[in-house]
Amino acid sequence: MSFSTLGLSEPLLRALDECGYTEPTPIQRQAIPAVLGGGDLLAGAQTGTGKTAGFTLPILQLLSERAAAPASFPRGSAGPRRVIRALVLTPTRELAAQVEENVRTYGKYLSFRSMVMFGGVGIHPQIKQLRDGVDILVATPGRLLDHVSQRTIDLSRVEILVLDEADRMLDMGFIRDIRKILALLPPRRQNLLFSATFSDEIKALADSLLDEPDLIEVARRNATAETVAQRVLAVGRDRKRELLSHLIRQNDWCQVLVFTRTKHGANRLAEQLNKDGITAMAIHGNKSQGARTRALSEFKGGTLRVLVATDIAARGIDIAELPHVVNFELPNVPEDYVHRIGRTGRAGADGEALSLVCIDELKFLSDIERLIKRSLPRETVPGFELDPNDRPEPIELGGGRRINGGLGRGMPRPARQGGGAQDGRRPASTSGTGQDARRPASGGGHDGRRSASGGAAGHEGRRAPAGGPGARRSSRGGAADGHSRGGRGGNGGGGGGGGRRSYGRDD
Repeated sequence: MSFSTLGLSEPLLRALDECGYTEPTPIQRQAIPAVLGGGDLLAGAQTGTGKTAGFTLPILQLLSERAAAPASFPRGSAGPRRVIRALVLTPTRELAAQVEENVRTYGKYLSFRSMVMFGGVGIHPQIKQLRDGVDILVATPGRLLDHVSQRTIDLSRVEILVLDEADRMLDMGFIRDIRKILALLPPRRQNLLFSATFSDEIKALADSLLDEPDLIEVARRNATAETVAQRVLAVGRDRKRELLSHLIRQNDWCQVLVFTRTKHGANRLAEQLNKDGITAMAIHGNKSQGARTRALSEFKGGTLRVLVATDIAARGIDIAELPHVVNFELPNVPEDYVHRIGRTGRAGADGEALSLVCIDELKFLSDIERLIKRSLPRETVPGFELDPNDRPEPIELGGGRRINGGLGRGMPRPARQGGGAQDGRRPASTSGTGQDARRPASGGGHDGRRSASGGAAGHEGRRAPAGGPGARRSSRGGAADGHSRGGRGGNGGGGGGGGRRSYGRDD
């Protein structure tokens, strides 16, 4: 099947051809006709499957086929010649920038004007762009509401709304912001909701937002990619950094994405790696937008060997053939493991995911294996064997929070010796069995809601009741509640969370 069979116009096909894209991915084959049909859509798809093109291409087509509704402005005010016709909401800055870049790439032969809007940068250039007129807006919820509060934006002519990575937006506590934004949109519009998982919260949101939607699901929930070889390297807590440097040098890794649990841990690890002669930079919510953009650019360009990221800040990192992901510290939320390793093995490419696990993290490892329904092969690297006298210790999560991640017993005996042989050869990867689908990446820092940089929103408290996505709603504009957002931090401080889940992040 080619893109030409999906009903796309010649300008879009020409742009796709210049990008070298000839055959649509499974999500594109299903989503593009569904969106072109004009109805609402609930799609289960993760990053790395081409989902962004799955909604940007048909949106560009639909907007080009119909005239914009006339804008109304106060008497004596010229107002912008363009009105916002499509709104895409994303959880993070990096993802927003990526989506808007795709809009420009695919729409290069159309006359639309797009804009990306997020926090951490000055608001006045954004105000000028809005005054000049924008057709397609890609935004994070916090900064969008900053513009709403300053009355610098008009959302009353939006024809199409996209909630991208909706599950992550709920996890990050954006449900109240989403509800506020929905109340500002016209009741008659097309709604597209993309989510990596169909949790009860997502079903409840879909039930309140979507009107008899088409349902598309291209990957099983919480499945890891078949193309990602996953291994656990058992190591003492105080020798992780030394082992990581050893693996990078001995295997001559040139592009490695490394995950830590906290911003402080990311900074410290990047500094230590640089002292070891390995170029590294950290990316997290406390970094300025300029620093985050520079680090990501150098990493993608190959001049930076290691990018150390927190879960939230990694959202939006999209590298076609990223070979290695390393969990320097296991996440205490098992779903984040699936999101992390989804950064490699994308679009059918092979990838390797290593987890450096100490005795403190055994419970986290057990929770991850229960989630993905498979045991991960354990290995040790010669010279970095475990101390049999080690005992579990509580883990610092940042902000004075601690959690017990140990099981009160030693690390199980490794299944084999391997990983980082002394002769410098790359260790054999074992993919294991039981994997049956691709799975998303996650993480990525959102700007939160704030006037100045810093301050991330707290995560949700109450869990929403289960709901069915297919139920017809009586009126548009509402969103399922089910979460109470934590207090907002300022100048880098995290907002308060509550309820049943503890995400253990200081982003």
